Amino acid sequence: MRILAHYRTPDPVRSIAELAITALPLVALWTAAWFSFSLGHAWASLLIAIPAAGFLVRLFLIQHDCGHGTFFTGRFANDWVGRVIGVLTLTPYDWWRRTHAIHHASTGNLDQRGIGDIDTLTVREYLARSRWGRLGYRLYRHPLVMFVLGPAYLFFLQHRLPVGLMRHGWQPWVSTMATNVAIALVVVALTWLIGIKAFLVVHLPIMLLAAIAGVWLFYVQHQFEQTVWERDERWSLHDAALYGSSHYDLPGWLRWLTANIGIHHIHHLCSRIPYYRLSRVLRDHPELREVGRITLPQSLRCVRLVLWDETQRRLVSFRDIRAGAAAARFAAP
Repeated sequence: MRILAHYRTPDPVRSIAELAITALPLVALWTAAWFSFSLGHAWASLLIAIPAAGFLVRLFLIQHDCGHGTFFTGRFANDWVGRVIGVLTLTPYDWWRRTHAIHHASTGNLDQRGIGDIDTLTVREYLARSRWGRLGYRLYRHPLVMFVLGPAYLFFLQHRLPVGLMRHGWQPWVSTMATNVAIALVVVALTWLIGIKAFLVVHLPIMLLAAIAGVWLFYVQHQFEQTVWERDERWSLHDAALYGSSHYDLPGWLRWLTANIGIHHIHHLCSRIPYYRLSRVLRDHPELREVGRITLPQSLRCVRLVLWDETQRRLVSFRDIRAGAAAARFAAP
């Protein structure tokens, strides 16, 4: 932590440049998608949605750094840039900042699950559920729900209320309702300018693709086989940060587009480091490269990992549970 403290100070010029090279291409791509649609080339608009979604994800990750107070040196600039971006990402900034802080403070703690993370049961908890309870968890963990229906529900519906903080005073409500009003004003203005059909054809695919990519990134950052979960009495904040978060070793262009969020073990260990300095940490301290490292092909296998096995101390699949139950029946006298 003493070593990482040297990387914490943001560079205001670099931050402004990062914001510009993210927001301006997004505006240009959005405009190009609308222009293509207006010429009758809806297929081209859908193709342009792919890179546009990538830049929207990058914009969300700038909002993420603002929430940690790391994008600018002052809180005022961080908060207001984050709030404006939150309108574009459909994510109320102040509410999200609080829930995300809870996630950082409790990641990997089996006794503190529920806010800011993906619902994960232990094997014992799953087996103790009724048949319908198991079915509900299986549906929740199905790839179609987790990575297609879930992201759409999360960003379009769940973020419209301060879920998780609904009884925590007026501030979460102000954050979500103010964001909702701002989103409504932007939608009304754009539909008035270009029409409802053009707006939906252009913006909906961009938002859906960005939501799917965002949920996927968050998923693989903590849902990998050798992650770490502990009960409260054995849980350590620093151990959970370093070993319970992955190093998602992506190709260079994807690292740039995802604002180095794949270097997640370092981010959790010291969340005050601006994202554009995380890669420098790995260059200066290569011994951190292999901690929790998963590649893009390896990450695809993480989808099947759905339950935490407290005995084996790793995430396992539903198939592993069935195989273990069959082996136990076979071995029984």
